[in-house]
Amino acid sequence: MLLQRIGNRGFGLGTLFERAAAKHPANVLILDHDLDIAPELGRRTTVAEVADVVDEYASRLRAAGVRPGQRVVVYKSNGFDITLLSCAAARAGAVPVLLSPKLDGETAIELMRRTDHPYLVTDQATLDKELTESIFSVSERVLLTSGNHPHAVGLRSLSEMRRVPSIPRPPDEPILITHTSGTTGIPKLAVHTERTLQARYRPQAAVIRPIIRGRETIAMHLSFVHSRMFTALAISLFRGFPIIVLIDSDPDHAADLFARLRPGILEAHPNTFMQWERIADDPRGPLANVKLFSSTFDAIHPRTVRRMLSASRRRSPVWGQLYGQSEVGPVVARSFSRRRSPGADGRCIGMPFPGMTDVRVVSRDGRPPSERSPGYIEVNTDGRIVTYFGEQARYDEQVHDGWWRMGDLGYRTKWGCVHLLDREVDLIEGFGSTLAVEDRLFSRLEDLTEVVIIPAPDGEPVPIVCTRDDKLVDPAAWRAATADLPPMADPVHMRLDELPQTATTKIRRLELARMLATGDHVRPAGRSPESE
Repeated sequence: MLLQRIGNRGFGLGTLFERAAAKHPANVLILDHDLDIAPELGRRTTVAEVADVVDEYASRLRAAGVRPGQRVVVYKSNGFDITLLSCAAARAGAVPVLLSPKLDGETAIELMRRTDHPYLVTDQATLDKELTESIFSVSERVLLTSGNHPHAVGLRSLSEMRRVPSIPRPPDEPILITHTSGTTGIPKLAVHTERTLQARYRPQAAVIRPIIRGRETIAMHLSFVHSRMFTALAISLFRGFPIIVLIDSDPDHAADLFARLRPGILEAHPNTFMQWERIADDPRGPLANVKLFSSTFDAIHPRTVRRMLSASRRRSPVWGQLYGQSEVGPVVARSFSRRRSPGADGRCIGMPFPGMTDVRVVSRDGRPPSERSPGYIEVNTDGRIVTYFGEQARYDEQVHDGWWRMGDLGYRTKWGCVHLLDREVDLIEGFGSTLAVEDRLFSRLEDLTEVVIIPAPDGEPVPIVCTRDDKLVDPAAWRAATADLPPMADPVHMRLDELPQTATTKIRRLELARMLATGDHVRPAGRSPESE
């Protein structure tokens, strides 16, 4: 798209912190955890100090044998140093391949095989717990951020290395590889370039500029292996926003941190915001100073938006919702305020970015796409990845006349706004929008912390429910809440931590359906875990 292309010389992944330090060297970065690669920094540091760590580890990677164009897989215990190691690898001219700590070792090894003998950056804990000895046969070299292993090299042991300058990559060559959510099976490896990342950054930076005019502290809880982390960081770093990075989304932990540090911006996954609903009533007012709530990855439930906005004491707080995908970045945006509630239509996800992204909806059955007959949502953006690594045919299947098929179903209104109704793979014929029904259940049952409607083996819609404090769903309240909704089976109760999730906390619905079919970890809502 035109406005994404003008002057697009690339994102500059390897020099991200260096450039930010040149503008705002004393800007503060606060962590709720220690870094494996630099525990001496503590939990409060400056952008200049972080830039120095990135520079240092780029040199350590070079000393370990990493050369320009080579792939460096980062698969280690969760932490912000995943992001820093990615920037360090890019600074060394290599291509970081980011694998979520939530992936099991078997899946991680399979993805490493696809990348053809990459360097592996991990830690002893991950090596011992998740990876087998076969990891040494599928990797060029195993590098440890902490701990030791007789067949691996400790990065911190490479003390006799000299600093080397950043090695830029051509703007249309791979600079970063992330993986898709894996909601439909083994994740695919998404290949980004400097230009595609910059094309994603521009609409996000443009949309936040009129909302946040001054300097605000931003708190973020995002997947460290997702491209969104880098674009969100870039916006904050170049604006000089103090940054709080959370690894722990526990509501009590978040409330303590926010009550003390008073962030003006919150960026998190939709499911994280759902967890944080219960801190909205905290008498310390941990959300009182928030001007902007920002979420992407998935549509948010209206109840969550209302609770978050009501907890802010700012004059006109805003909820910003971005709709996108790992493969294309954000393509549609919508904002909510106290006056413009999502309750009337939570399935409306907004409008494309003018001059930057576009959306069309293609009929599935010959009829014009509508609420009763949703079509395939397809998007056009320069932020689209250039391929799936090693799976070009699968990538080509998603492209239709230059438009990328999202795998979602919906329609556009006469005003042009996009309505998202279901994922293609989650569609239950004759039921209507499962997402819309889930929205209504959330609005009507205050104790719900998650509800996911999936098909049973016989096709019957089954609601999987999670509740606050794991309380049983009241049968009378459930009947009242579902009286005007499409017929469903009785609810099945699960604990929130039992639900299979992706790196961005999306529920893996196909895996959940498999668990339902086999009876793994599921129980009728009339039985408590303690009774088993």
